[in-house]
Amino acid sequence: MHFLITGACGFLGSALANRLVHEGHNVRGLDDLSAGNPKAIAPEVEFIRGDINDRPKLWTLLQGIDCVYHLAARVLVSESVLYPREYNHVNVGGTVTLMEAMRDVGVRRVVFISSGAIYGHQENQPLREDFAPNPQSPYAVSKLSAEYYIRTIGALWGIETVCLRVFNAYGPGQSLPPVHAPVIPNFLRQSALNGTLVIHGDGNQTRDYVYLDDVVNAMCAAATAPGINNMIINVGSGRETSLRELVRLVNETTNGNPEIVYNPKHEGGVQRMCSDLTLAKEKLNFQPTISLETGLRLTFELDPRLRKNPL
Repeated sequence: MHFLITGACGFLGSALANRLVHEGHNVRGLDDLSAGNPKAIAPEVEFIRGDINDRPKLWTLLQGIDCVYHLAARVLVSESVLYPREYNHVNVGGTVTLMEAMRDVGVRRVVFISSGAIYGHQENQPLREDFAPNPQSPYAVSKLSAEYYIRTIGALWGIETVCLRVFNAYGPGQSLPPVHAPVIPNFLRQSALNGTLVIHGDGNQTRDYVYLDDVVNAMCAAATAPGINNMIINVGSGRETSLRELVRLVNETTNGNPEIVYNPKHEGGVQRMCSDLTLAKEKLNFQPTISLETGLRLTFELDPRLRKNPL
């Protein structure tokens, strides 16, 4: 098949691109490199640097494409609180621009990588796709808005759409910026260095951590699965893990002895998050294969940035 991946040089996008070319597909990748790493994608990927809001460029890139994976987005929750206009411009405006270009060219399917953050605080767990959204950050609002645009424009113009709400994805190669680093690579690095693990709140808040390879399996399945048009499908591990438990597993993985600091003045976000995977199993034949314990070990072993003495 012929695929276009927007955000192809990001954490999830590059892993997906590499899997698809390894399986013999033709892949074009678009990324503005504001956060992505072009060295992360295989040379077989036809990479083009560009902006998701550049519709003429999208017209060119979409020629001959069977399916689009839309991952181009700004993704930092804390940053979105400071810069909601930029998140709206890229995550919402870029999505509308892409859908217009797909309509113009005649591309028939798009897989949108959304976020479990859309659910926000919910009284019941695990989180099902039919729960009322309760976004609690501009990032989550932008992802929910993009879902509505994709499904509405798709229905109006006969474009098959599926939105995958990915929970807390992790794995080797995840970005490690100086500030607001993702929790798992940050904790692994700090633990290996016997540094400091900062826990906001009491550490009892839970998240659903899903390994990179499992997410890629779900994304690949969504390109050709029948009977999923206009659907929203969770992609997670189906396992609820508290931050306190994560710290214990991280320290076991690294054999580290970091200082653990609790910051009670800063709340740790929603209290609980766990994905219901019933629909993913039914529609995508999706079953997570990598446990958190195994995923932490693989991430630590395969990413030299996280070890005390990087090779």
